[in-house]
Amino acid sequence: MQTNSWHHAQRLLVARLDNAGDVLLIGPALRAIRRELPDCHLTLWASPGGAAVAELLPEIDDTLVTQALWQQLKEPPFDPARELQLIESLRLGRYDGAIIFTSFAQSPHPPAYACYLAGIPLRAGQSKEFAGKVLTDAITPLSDDVHQVDRNLHLVQSLGWNTVTRRLAISIADHARDNLGSLLRIKGIGLGRPFVLIHPGASCPSRRYPLERFAEVGRSLHLGLGWAIVISGGAHEADQARRLAAAIGPGAISLAGETRVGEFAALVERATVVITNNTLTMHVADAVRTPEVVLFAGTEHESQWQPRTARARILRRPTHCQPCYRLECPFGLPCLDIPPSEVAAAALELVGETPQ
Repeated sequence: MQTNSWHHAQRLLVARLDNAGDVLLIGPALRAIRRELPDCHLTLWASPGGAAVAELLPEIDDTLVTQALWQQLKEPPFDPARELQLIESLRLGRYDGAIIFTSFAQSPHPPAYACYLAGIPLRAGQSKEFAGKVLTDAITPLSDDVHQVDRNLHLVQSLGWNTVTRRLAISIADHARDNLGSLLRIKGIGLGRPFVLIHPGASCPSRRYPLERFAEVGRSLHLGLGWAIVISGGAHEADQARRLAAAIGPGAISLAGETRVGEFAALVERATVVITNNTLTMHVADAVRTPEVVLFAGTEHESQWQPRTARARILRRPTHCQPCYRLECPFGLPCLDIPPSEVAAAALELVGETPQ
């Protein structure tokens, strides 16, 4: 254990090699480090998708973006030279230490070993497995069902940093809010006009509430409230979002593929209520305190990921297979067999409105 050495670090690498939502959840841990090391240079080591949200975390100074071999689901080309280049990129960073954030199901040892080969003297992570001295600070994790924010904080607390807050928070640039406002005005949604934001996407099919049911929810809320329905998503989800907007009918618009990360965060912030699957949108809404209805599939324990600050309704049907951790459901998504009327009612309850 070399805990005291961490407090003299001038350059730290913080690794979270998952999706964007996972990266957002290291925010409170980063704030704990930043408060006690205000002049330390913090580099986020992330996947291309995860690195996208770095602009929302002001504690981050720069990013190292890689597709880590040990995080890939599909067989990549056999390319040892690429992995050697990764080690060289790590070496060039001249980091004093690497803090490796993982979920309970992931091992910190592959990235820690890469950091060792790159000459990074301090390497911390949480693990139940024995791996010799790959980690200089091998922290015993909390229980598997602890919230991811608390898991991340446990790691930095074990290295001697005190918690600043357990609440998510993000920084949205003024120009992102201005750009979002201009885009909404073009679409016919002026300042102060309420709208429902529906985010139908998720990183895997097993977390996606059926599109036809999202359409029923949107139609019900538009007819009942007279509010606009805005569909969000990435560029790869634009076709799906357009189909959903068409299925909802008049009053629905799609912004999928039309917002960058900062503008997307501003969109979630400005929404009157958000309806989303368990994905990045859920965490952004929690960070900006926008009320949200979450269609939470049985792929994980709610306790690991659920919003804890924003007013939220978590909807899921109990199933014998929860948590399954599957990317695709072989049973037809019984955990998300939630009537659209129940989803719409939850949204109405959150905003304190009754149908017109």
